[in-house]
This record gives sequence, C-alpha cells and structure tokens, in this order.
Amino acid sequence: MNIIEYRGAEAVTLDGTHWDIYVRNRELLRDLPGNRCVQTSDIRYGSWSEEHGLKRGAFYPSEDFKNMESEGEILYQYLLKNHKKVPFPFLDNYELWLLDKNLNPLALIDSCRCETDINQQPLLDWRAGIVCCDEFNCHAYKEMQKLCPDRRSAGTYLTHYINSLCGHTPRAQWFRRTMDGHGIGLNGHNIAQENIGRELLESEFYPFMINDKVHDNQHINLINEFIQWQAPWLLLLDSLSDSQRLIFEDKSRNRAILVDQLHQLYPEILDIGLINVARVEAALRKSNHRPDPQVVNTSTYSTLHPCPYE
Repeated sequence: MNIIEYRGAEAVTLDGTHWDIYVRNRELLRDLPGNRCVQTSDIRYGSWSEEHGLKRGAFYPSEDFKNMESEGEILYQYLLKNHKKVPFPFLDNYELWLLDKNLNPLALIDSCRCETDINQQPLLDWRAGIVCCDEFNCHAYKEMQKLCPDRRSAGTYLTHYINSLCGHTPRAQWFRRTMDGHGIGLNGHNIAQENIGRELLESEFYPFMINDKVHDNQHINLINEFIQWQAPWLLLLDSLSDSQRLIFEDKSRNRAILVDQLHQLYPEILDIGLINVARVEAALRKSNHRPDPQVVNTSTYSTLHPCPYE
C-alpha cells in the first residue's frame, strides 16, 4: 500500500494506478489524552485514476465536512502532480516482532513510522493470512500429511505452528531499526524490563519477516515454500539483493494476475522480459475469466538462504 497523507486526508493505492481518497474529522481527536490510539471513521472523498479521472464520493451538508473536503482537495491536487512517483520508499522502521521461547525475533507482526504511532495493545499472534489459508498449496505439507494426516490447510497449519513456538504466553517486542539494520529494543509485551534497551544485530531479524532457520527439516521446507509463494508481494520490498529479486521474479511467473496488479509498485525489475510475459498471461487469463492456477511449489530458494537439508 502506497499512501499520500495530508492532515486528515489520505490517498491510497494498491497497484500504482487506482487511488482511493479518504478524509476524516481530525477535530474529534482534539483534547484527547496523549498516547491514546483512537480510530476515526473515514469518509470517501472519491476515487481517481489517470484513465478515468476523479469520481467523487457523497457530499455531506455540515461545516465539519467542508473542512474535511478542503483538505481532500489539497491532497487531490498534490496527487495529480505526484502519482507517478510510486513506489514510495518504506518509512516504517519501528517493528513489532513476535518472540520465540528464547526471546529471539520469530515473526514480524506489526510496524509503524514513528514511536508515537506504536500500537500499545496489539494482537500477539502471527497469521499467514486469509488468502494463504485458502490458496497456498505446497509439496512440503503434502509430505507431512503422509506421516501425520491433518485436514487443516497448509496456511492454517503454518499459523498454528509458528505461534506454538512462543510457548503458553506469547511475548513480543518493538524494535527501532537503525540504518545499519540493528534493532534497539523498546517496550514489549510479557517481557522483563531488562530486555528494553537491548541491541540485536541485523542478522537476528529475517528479511522475509519470518524466522526460516531454527526448525526441523520438514518445517524449513514448509516455510521456504511459503516464502516462495509470497514472491509477487516480496518483490515490493526495496531491500532485496539482485540475486534475491531474480529468484522471486522467477517464482512469481505462475501468479501472473497478481504480478500484473503489482508490477508498477516494484522498486526495480531485473528480468523485464519475464515480467512482461507474466502480464501477457494475465491479460489472457482475465479475458477468459480464468484465475491463476494453484501451483504446488517443489523447489527451495537455496541461493537466498542455504538450508541444512540440501
């Protein structure tokens, strides 16, 4: 998600082409006690694309809405001049990591841009996501089911497995990531005061947001395939090395429709021919109303992280 923000107005895009513009009443937050996280309702100012122009949302006869509308108009004019600058750089260098039983980072579960935006009451669990639970098929999980039959989907099983590594009482900690990748420990949940202020090396945080190392071989295979399955989304990261990006571009080829939706937000494309082939495939699938196939992954990304079973 790429966002342009001005006071109480936001323009949001998920594909770099279509933008939704929302406004909210900031006056409702006036005089609230500090550090209170309060959600205010968004009102749709309109939707915009370069091809179709602006489609306005509903108008409301109130003085408050006039103020919100003026902020939306300023944001809209800025959007017209700057919409081609996507993708915007990542600015959320405050990260909340679920911790394993040894208090080491296990999985990223939240992030924000500044310390004042930290969610003080987060959900302390990791989730593979609804789409993953519905669509993720993998060879590793099929092999595991042969030994221990399980009717859960691969995504549902992976969610349960990762959270089981936390013990009975899940623990999490916010870290401020520095320019060199280190993490400075901030406040946490269910952790001792002595852990606040600790500094962890970059190597203790995982570039694909989930620990893919300290598991048995079967679960390493499962997590590797999960990371491969996320390739079209992971290409959005601006921190990938060239070798990692080339691998994820290759792994994305079977999910052509998703690549076509996201490609304008990729900070870099190394194999443009492969991406163009995927976009042509997406056009054919959409014209024939055929979704991407649910491909079972069978290979590992060993050039990203050498795995002990190889």
